[in-house]
Amino acid sequence: MGEVHAELFLLIAGVLLLGSLLMSRIGGRLGIPGLLLFLGVGMLAGSDGLGIQFQDYRLAQAIGTVALCFILFQGGLDTNWAHTRPVVRRGLSLATVGVLGTAGIMAAFVHYAFGFPWLTAWLLGAVVSSTDASAVFSVLKERQLGLKGDVAPLLEFESGGNDPMAVFLTVGLLELIANPGLGVLSIVPLFLKQMLLGAVFGVVLGRAALWVLNRLQLQFEGLYSVLSLALALTIFAGTAVAGGSGFLAIYIAGVILGNADFIHKRSLIGFHDGLSWLMQVAMFLTLGLLVNPHELLPTAGLAIACALVLVFLARPVSVYLALARAKMPLNEKSMVAWVGLRGAVPIVLATFPLLAGVPQAQTLFNIVFFIVLVSVLLQGTTLTLVARFLHVREALPVNAASPITYTPTGHDRNNMVEVEVVPGSAADGQRIVDLHLPPEALVILINRAGEYLIPRGATDLRGGDQVLVLAGPEELREVRRTLGRPGPA
Repeated sequence: MGEVHAELFLLIAGVLLLGSLLMSRIGGRLGIPGLLLFLGVGMLAGSDGLGIQFQDYRLAQAIGTVALCFILFQGGLDTNWAHTRPVVRRGLSLATVGVLGTAGIMAAFVHYAFGFPWLTAWLLGAVVSSTDASAVFSVLKERQLGLKGDVAPLLEFESGGNDPMAVFLTVGLLELIANPGLGVLSIVPLFLKQMLLGAVFGVVLGRAALWVLNRLQLQFEGLYSVLSLALALTIFAGTAVAGGSGFLAIYIAGVILGNADFIHKRSLIGFHDGLSWLMQVAMFLTLGLLVNPHELLPTAGLAIACALVLVFLARPVSVYLALARAKMPLNEKSMVAWVGLRGAVPIVLATFPLLAGVPQAQTLFNIVFFIVLVSVLLQGTTLTLVARFLHVREALPVNAASPITYTPTGHDRNNMVEVEVVPGSAADGQRIVDLHLPPEALVILINRAGEYLIPRGATDLRGGDQVLVLAGPEELREVRRTLGRPGPA
C-alpha cells in the first residue's frame, strides 16, 4: 500500500510539474510571468480545485528554505563581481535601510488604517519587506530585459542580499511577540551575530569549496554535481547551525565560486541553473497548494490596499531613501523602485507566524499571498513597458557559445577562457606573433562577430574579437593585460 501511495505521489508531482511548464510556455507568449502561473497551477490543484489536500505548513516552510538555498546559490554563481563591485554600497543600503523602511511604512499603514497591534503590524511589514531573488532573477531572464547603467547588477545584488534582513526581522519580531518583556534593542546582538557570521562563513567556506572542487579528483564527471550540491548544503546549514545567516553565506559563497575558475565549471553552472528552476517551480507549486481561494475573499479588500501601498508608496519611498546619497540618475532609481517584486520569500516567511501560533497568523498569511499575486501580476507584467518609459532599456549582449569545451586535469590546471580584445588597445590591429604572449599561453580560436577563425602567428586581431586562450592563471593574467592595455595616444 505504501508503494501505491508513493507512486501516486510521484505521478501527481510529475503532472503538476509538467502542467506548470506547459502553462509557463503559454504564459510567456501572453506576457504573464511564469511564477504567477506556477502559483495558479498549485491553487487549481488544491482543495478548492482538483481537491488535493495540503495544509502542512512545516513541510512547506522546509521546502521553501531548501529551495531558497539553491536559488540564492545560483544567483551568486551568475553574479559578475566586476559589474557588481561598484554597486555594493548601494546594494547594502537597499538590503538594510530599504528593507527597514519598507517594513516601517507598511507597519504604520496597517496599524493606523486597520487597527493592527504595533508588533503584528511590524511583523506583516517584515514579512513583505524584501524583494524576492527567485522572482527578480527569473522574471529578468524570462523577459530577456537588458537595463542600462547599474540597474541590473544593483537589482540582482539587492534581491540576493536583502533576504537575510527580512528573515532576521521576522524571527526577531516573533521573539518579541512571544516575550513581551523584551525590549527592541535586545534583538540587535542577534542581528549583528547573524550578519557577521553569515559574511565570514560565506567567504571562508566559499573559498574552501573552491579548493575542494579543484583538488578533489572524482572518478566520474557526474559526481561533481553531487559534490557541488553537498558543498552548498554544508555551507548553508553549517552557517545556520553556528548561529549565522545561512542565506547570506550561501549567496556570498556562490559569488566567490562564480567569479573563480574551477573544474567542470560550465557543466556545474548549467546543473545549478536547472536545479534553481526546479526549486522555483516546486516552491511556488507547494505554496499554491497551501492556499484555498475561498479563504482569500474575506481579506481581499485589506490585502489589495496593502499591496497597492507596498507597490506605490512603501517600496519607492524606501528606495529613494536608501539611495538618497547615491550618484544615480532619477530614472534608474525609479526603475529599481518598480522592480520590487515579491515572490516566494514573503509566503515562506508568512508560515513562521502560523507555526509560532501568533494571533491573526492566518489573516497575515492570506494578506501576504494576495500581496505576492498583485506584485507579480502588476510589476512582473509591466517591467518592459516601464523600462521603455524610463529610458533604461537596452539590448542584451549576445554571447556566442564556444564550440569547444575543455576539462582541466592535473594538479597545476590550465584553464580555457575567452578574452576580449579591447577596441583601441595595444593589441587592436596587431598580429598575434607581435604581441609576445607568454609561450605557455595557447591561442586556440578567435570569435569575430560570430565567425570562428583558426589563429596563426600572422593573424591580425581586431577590437571586439573574443580570443579563446588555454593557459595557467599567471599566463591568463598577462594575456588579459596585453589584450586590454590601452594603445599609444
